[in-house]
Amino acid sequence: MRTTVGIIGAGPAGLLLARLLHNAGIDSVVLESRDRAYVERRQRAGILEQATVDVLRAAGAAERMDREGLRHDGIELRYDRRRHRVDFPALTGGKSVMVYAQTEVCKDLIALQFEEGGPLLFETEALAVEGAETEHPRVRFRHGATGAEDVLECDWVVGCDGFWGVARAAVPSAVGRTFERTYPFGWLGVLADVPPSHDELVYARHDRGFALLSMRSPSVSRLYLQVPEGTDAGSWSDEEIWSELERRFETDDDWTLRRGPITQKSVTPMRSYVHEPMRHGRLFLAGDAAHIVPPTGAKGLNLAVGDVVTFARALVHRAGTGSEELLDAYSATCLRRVWQAERFSYDMTTLLHRAPDATPFDDRLQVARLDRIAGSRAAGTDLAEAYTGFPIG
Repeated sequence: MRTTVGIIGAGPAGLLLARLLHNAGIDSVVLESRDRAYVERRQRAGILEQATVDVLRAAGAAERMDREGLRHDGIELRYDRRRHRVDFPALTGGKSVMVYAQTEVCKDLIALQFEEGGPLLFETEALAVEGAETEHPRVRFRHGATGAEDVLECDWVVGCDGFWGVARAAVPSAVGRTFERTYPFGWLGVLADVPPSHDELVYARHDRGFALLSMRSPSVSRLYLQVPEGTDAGSWSDEEIWSELERRFETDDDWTLRRGPITQKSVTPMRSYVHEPMRHGRLFLAGDAAHIVPPTGAKGLNLAVGDVVTFARALVHRAGTGSEELLDAYSATCLRRVWQAERFSYDMTTLLHRAPDATPFDDRLQVARLDRIAGSRAAGTDLAEAYTGFPIG
């Protein structure tokens, strides 16, 4: 097989890149180890920054998002039984975010790829990236149906295959450097068939730990509890989960948490990770293959979108001018945004989560930081600008 851009991974990054390249008249092939049903049902992020929304619209992939997505103009910070709303449009000049699940983004992009785009091969496992430093790198892969191995010859390879994928492993350790922080807690996340108890996301800081009220639709709630690292989701009963959520969201007014049937439970570990550089020869890393953020800042999916937009722009620039200037700048360009997102995600995580060894001094500092956001337009603006998204490029 032969193509211009070989894309490993059919998550939102790989699928969006294929769409952007198709719209620019550049051919690609997408290899995905999982089957279509798995990709379309795996639960991941659900908050789209303003820039991500704009990119999907410009790519012709936003019809259902605009119909079914939930625009949010703010979030609520909850602490010491108090409530403070951060008004995004008022603080950012009109920016907002969209609640629209990653699963739905993938469904939309998959449908478009099959209708209009190039090959999208499910159940096709990438085994290795070879010759990244040559003009024609190759992706060795295995067909799931037959088990036969084959080779995809490319001009460029983009690894959108996550932390455990083969793309990052193809970067020699001698030329790469990693930066990492792990956190001693995780998120117990649940999906519940109940309308959300608030019309915007609620981030709660409590002495018992962090909690987040989110949603997937007007009838499905997504809720999270801070739990110790290594917690088994099955060790929490439904009643324990609802009772703990009620404690952490408690306020001095008459707000109440709606309960409903819990349909899914899982625990998400918390970590920060960056691999530098994000390019080796003609191999480019995007999304979780290059960086991971704790989910507190809602940045993971949006960073992946920024990466592939940056790559697509650079390749289109090369096609039009012959210059590889933007391709050469890919890693540095992406990393500026990545590190700002890492900083914001770390700030949000340490602002709202209670560490196992937290002291009363630490507790008071958290409350003081929250009071600063609630009482200062400058501090509120800093949060709102970061939450709605950093510029791409």
